[in-house]
Amino acid sequence: MGPIKVAIADDHKIFRKGVILSLRPYTNIKFVLEAENGQELLDNLPAAPEQPDVILMDLRMPLKDGIETTKVIARQYPNIHVIALTMYEDERFVSHMMEIGANGYLLKSADPSEIKKAIMEVMSKGYYLNNFVNRILLKKSHARVKVVPSLNSEITLSDRERDVIKYICMEFTAHEIAQKLEVSPRTVEAIKDRLMERFGAKNTAGLVFFAVKNNLID
Repeated sequence: MGPIKVAIADDHKIFRKGVILSLRPYTNIKFVLEAENGQELLDNLPAAPEQPDVILMDLRMPLKDGIETTKVIARQYPNIHVIALTMYEDERFVSHMMEIGANGYLLKSADPSEIKKAIMEVMSKGYYLNNFVNRILLKKSHARVKVVPSLNSEITLSDRERDVIKYICMEFTAHEIAQKLEVSPRTVEAIKDRLMERFGAKNTAGLVFFAVKNNLID
């Protein structure tokens, strides 16, 4: 397996170059594309010699911001993982980004080692939730706000569905979950896909976010 290919979209060139430079020691990460805004990123993606596996996405950018760009990426490039990398600590941005398809959310104050960890985890698990995001999840879990309108207030799950969600939230892979439940990895993936469709989750991160927010796990 080759290095993880990464793109970065940020309108501050000094910060953009700084991130690239700070991750250079990690030989399993390779930057293949950089852009000053979301529109430039989207314009350059189709013709890029190497498609990125992960995009580090700023939120506030000219022409097309990171929120609108993430929506397009989730729709047109579902295999690309998006990690928000921003100065915005407002929990509303965190919730919205995770709900529209982001796989992780980092503040620009994050150390290079955490950025590297986030990149590795979204590739291996489909999402990265640090302490900052977990605190917001916990707060929302207690508040029980913004339940999806199309669902009943009581969300019913089978025992197997509840087990799959529980183990996903505990960061087990599909193969590991399959071993625990004595089923095939394909069965686990099918249950996960069914739950994502049912709850309107864009990806695994969105499913975890929904499960915690709506108290679907103990």
